Amino acid sequence: MDPRTLAGATAEAAALDSRAAGARRLQNKVCIVTGAGQGIGRATARRFGAEGGKVVVAERIEETGRETLEQLQSAGVEAMLCLSDVSTFAGASELVSKTVERFGRLDVMANVVGGTIWWQPLHLYSEEQILQELERSLHTTLWCCRAALAVMVEQQSGSIVNVSSSVTKGGFFRAPYAASKGGVEALTRVLGAEYGKYGIRVNAVAPGSTEIPDRRTSRLTLRPGIEAEPATDTEKYYKQMLEMRMDGSPGLGRRSQPDEQAAAIAFLASEDASYVTGHVIDASGGC
Repeated sequence: MDPRTLAGATAEAAALDSRAAGARRLQNKVCIVTGAGQGIGRATARRFGAEGGKVVVAERIEETGRETLEQLQSAGVEAMLCLSDVSTFAGASELVSKTVERFGRLDVMANVVGGTIWWQPLHLYSEEQILQELERSLHTTLWCCRAALAVMVEQQSGSIVNVSSSVTKGGFFRAPYAASKGGVEALTRVLGAEYGKYGIRVNAVAPGSTEIPDRRTSRLTLRPGIEAEPATDTEKYYKQMLEMRMDGSPGLGRRSQPDEQAAAIAFLASEDASYVTGHVIDASGGC
């Protein structure tokens, strides 16, 4: 690479993620990031772009997705926005199809979308609330893996990175969410073992409590224009959960930043993790 070109690429990377300045581990890799409109999803899209990837911003909310797209394009990243509801197989399949139509292949699938909708003891959850938690935090990853694998098997290559949660080690007031993320980890291990023969790696990152300073979409937003009913006392249980997690906790004793989680995701997506599959990285800060 011409030194001037390398210098320009390094400057672009620094503009998106200072941790990635100079690293080009995903050069020309086609990367889908779900939930890329805010938080860990946006940070992952920026990190992938900083490392030379071609990024598909997958979002349900056009406004936040477009913001991420503009950030990437302003830094010289080749990127596209795909408005998709990946809680259904049809939505996940459409996302993958549009990606392959645009770029001709799919190298990295980062399944970031998910997250607790409510905090409350299990006996207070309604049947509908439990199903909605599973749809958001398990079904999205399951359907996207299913859709991506069909393409990756044909290519005989690919990397899938799922996002789980440290809540699987024992959380508070989020039993349906914990069950969802436990399913994500089981899915990761099974697929890692099953699809290695096709040249496909499947791994996961399990974040701890993470600050989302750019949150624009409420947790209660089920779909564009459709809001879930707030649960009684959910804020009370949320505060109790944070206190129980952080008071006297071992490890780093602080909440993580989205960029820190994106760094772990980028490692697993890249060839630096070429002999890692079926693995879950604990990125909880020791909590």
